[in-house]
Amino acid sequence: MGKMTEIRWHGRAGQGVVTAGELLGEAVMEAGRYFQAFPEYGAERMGAPIKAYTRVSDEPLELHCPILEPDIVIVVNPNLLGVVDLTEGLKPNGMVIINTPQTPAEIRKRLGLKGGQVWCVDASRIAMEQFKRDIPSTMMLGVVVRATQVMHLDAIINLTREKLSGKLRPEVVESNIRALQRAHDECVQG
Repeated sequence: MGKMTEIRWHGRAGQGVVTAGELLGEAVMEAGRYFQAFPEYGAERMGAPIKAYTRVSDEPLELHCPILEPDIVIVVNPNLLGVVDLTEGLKPNGMVIINTPQTPAEIRKRLGLKGGQVWCVDASRIAMEQFKRDIPSTMMLGVVVRATQVMHLDAIINLTREKLSGKLRPEVVESNIRALQRAHDECVQG
């Protein structure tokens, strides 16, 4: 099998985690790669912890199971730290991308990570400044692009604009685009 990247998303129901995972998959598909994007649902209600998964591959995907050993863990809601085992199964050289005002060193210490990479961005602050709502999932895509270079930023911006345009007012769509760009530019690695 060709190069495959497995991503597990953590957030709370209603934060757009599933949509962000699907947008990432669709963006890489437009670049000629293959993807799977799916949520893990149970009896969740608004605000309950949820997981979603995205697989990206150079070759067709034949796996149909949850991601147990992710290459990347994306944490959309930082208050899941200490509530959920966010790094469960994370590969030793894996990457954590987290929405937090804390530094990568602080997150690394809190999670007990020795290796790999930690990327931090205060996506909630950016979301509040851009559109007055704490829905940070779209911004996390900007960090994924910068940290992994799995696609070009323009590709995810164009797809986000296209997908959100059918659902949201134009000014809200453009606020999301500005927020995505800011997250890309403001994220830090440690």
